[in-house]
Amino acid sequence: MSNIIGITMGDPCGVGPEISVRALADMSPQERDTVRIYGNLATLEAARAALGLEVDLTGHVVDLPIEGAPLAWGQLSPVAGDAAFRFIEKAVRDAEAGVIGCIVTAPINKEALNLAGHHYDGHTGMLRSLTGSKAAYMLLASERLKVIHVSTHVALQEAIRRSTTERVLATIRAGDAHLKRIGYVAPKIAVAGINPHCGENGLFGTEDDDQIVPAVAQARAEGIDAYGPISADTVFYRAYSGAFDLVVAQYHDQGHIPVKLVAFDTAVNVSVDLPIDRTSVDHGTAFDIAGKGIANHGNMNSAIAYARKLVAGDAKRG
Repeated sequence: MSNIIGITMGDPCGVGPEISVRALADMSPQERDTVRIYGNLATLEAARAALGLEVDLTGHVVDLPIEGAPLAWGQLSPVAGDAAFRFIEKAVRDAEAGVIGCIVTAPINKEALNLAGHHYDGHTGMLRSLTGSKAAYMLLASERLKVIHVSTHVALQEAIRRSTTERVLATIRAGDAHLKRIGYVAPKIAVAGINPHCGENGLFGTEDDDQIVPAVAQARAEGIDAYGPISADTVFYRAYSGAFDLVVAQYHDQGHIPVKLVAFDTAVNVSVDLPIDRTSVDHGTAFDIAGKGIANHGNMNSAIAYARKLVAGDAKRG
């Protein structure tokens, strides 16, 4: 297992280059030796200049070409969207080959990605496609609240359709396995309900009784310490207070809103059940401030720290 962390630079017109360079500058020389930035050197040098930093990028960049680099900051561009895809593709292939131990992704712009002909709903779908994986789950991790999602980037009506017993059970299993991997001996997992008050015995819908109750029962039969469905208006507070180690959220906003409320600058996006490891910042490209040298890199530092935890855990087991 390689201990090298591969940071993908993200959209060249966004804040990804800046937060990548700033994170590298924060590291000790020993830490820096275990980091490679998959991106474009001319863009990263422009970001370094915007930040006013002296950090030497030599030996830390897997340099991939971009026509016209550095591109203008803050612009929606298919050229940038294509470059962001190529950075990720190269990092994935290196992760599969064991050259790097974990990928840390800076933000991409979904519109730029699609303008370039790469039709994905985001990083997780792209990584699933590139690795040939049948499933991947988005887990948002913060110090006091961790949430894994049954579905993410789909319309709310579609999200409710996707909360089948099979899918909810698969999400519980994936979350349980991941928490055990990072050191939880017997994770306590809460499963959020879909409807208000979990449907109030059918008064507000029967999805919770019909779809979620059997999934939790099956998980418990398999020895997983799962509870639910629990009303979404209380379960996140209970987990934040220490009652649960992980919450299974049924759809994107149900899980993202509480995590971003309590850990906006420190939450880490983790892809679970892929054949490679990937963590990510939990924010967008911030075109409005790109190139101004003011982007907060705390989220990137958290994502790198989580990646190091995954790599170190694998080294111990190996």
